[in-house]
Amino acid sequence: MAPFAAALLNRYGLRNVVLSALLIVASALVTSLAMTKLWQLMLLWGVVVGIGTGMTALVLGATVAARWFSARRGLVVGILTASVATGQLVFLPLLARLTERMGWRVALALMCLMLAVAAAAVLLVMRDRPSDLGLRPFGDESTEPLPAPPPNTAPIMAAALGALRDAAKTRVFWILFATFFICGASTNGLVQVHLIPMCLDYGIPQVQAASLLAAMGIFDFFGTILSGWLSDRHDNRYLLFWYYGLRGLSLLFLPFTDFSFYGLSLFAMFYGLDWIATVPPTVRLTAQRFGPERANLVFGWIFAGHQLGAATAAFGAGLSRTVLATYLPAFFAAGALCIVAALIVLAISRAPKPAVA
Repeated sequence: MAPFAAALLNRYGLRNVVLSALLIVASALVTSLAMTKLWQLMLLWGVVVGIGTGMTALVLGATVAARWFSARRGLVVGILTASVATGQLVFLPLLARLTERMGWRVALALMCLMLAVAAAAVLLVMRDRPSDLGLRPFGDESTEPLPAPPPNTAPIMAAALGALRDAAKTRVFWILFATFFICGASTNGLVQVHLIPMCLDYGIPQVQAASLLAAMGIFDFFGTILSGWLSDRHDNRYLLFWYYGLRGLSLLFLPFTDFSFYGLSLFAMFYGLDWIATVPPTVRLTAQRFGPERANLVFGWIFAGHQLGAATAAFGAGLSRTVLATYLPAFFAAGALCIVAALIVLAISRAPKPAVA
C-alpha cells in the first residue's frame, strides 16, 4: 500500500487518509475479537490490517516533514519515526501481560480503545498543510504571499506508477530499494516477529522477552532522533554505512550472547540504537535526488522494498525454525546482508552542489 498511500495523501489530504486508515484497522481488530478460524486471521490481519497500516506507515512521516518543515526535516523524520519505538515501549510489555493473564481478546480491546483516542486527536488537531492555518513551513522565512496548494487531480494509480517509472531509471533508487529491503529483513521481519519465540526456545519467559523488545524501543527512541539530527548535518551515505554495518555486527553477535542477561542487554543497547535509524538518512537522500514534491511517492516504493524484505525474513526465519529447529541461520544471514547493505550504499554518488549565482 505504501506507494499508493503517498498518492492518496497527495490527492485526499493527510487528515482524511489517516482517519480512513485508523477506521480500517479498528474495524479489523473489532471483527477479529470474534474470529475462530485460521482463514479469518489471515484475512483480517494479513489483508485488512495490512491495508490500514500501509495507508500511513513511514510515508506519512515523510509527507508531514516535506510539507510542514523547510528546515530540520531530518530531525522531524527522526522524531516521527521514533514514535514507533515509543509505542513499542509503552504497549509491548502491557499487551504481553494482558495476553498472558486475561487472553488476547482483552489486549485487542485495549488497542481498539487507543485507536479511537488517536482518531479523535487526528479529527480535532491534524491539518493537511501549514497554509490551512495561515502559517508557513517551519524554517521558511520568505516574505512573499503564501502560494496556493498545488492542485492534484491525477489518478492514484497513474501518480504512483508514474513515480516508479521515473525513479526506476536511476541507480540511486535501486540502491535505496535494496538497502531498505535488507533493513526490513533485519528488523520487522526478523527481530520484531521472531525474537520473542527464539527467547522462548532458550527458556526466557514471554513477558521478559517482550520487555527486551521494549528496552530496544528505549534505545531506538534516542538513536532515531539522533540519526535525524545527524542527517541534517552530515553525508547521509556515510551515516547509512555505519548504521547497516553496526546492525550487521550486532546480529552476528547475538548467537554468542548465550542469551544471558548481560549478553542480551548488550545486544538490546547496540541493536536498539540502530533499529530505525536508517529511515531519516534514506528519506533525506530520496528528497535530495527526486525533489520534495515526489519524495513521498518515491519513498513509498522504497518502503515497499522494506516490507518485502520483512515478509521474506518473517517466512524464512519461520522456515528455518521449522526445518532446522533453530533460528540462528536466519540471524547469521540477516547480519551478513546488513554488511552487504553497508557496502553498496557507498555506491551512491555524491549529490551535485548547486551552482553559484
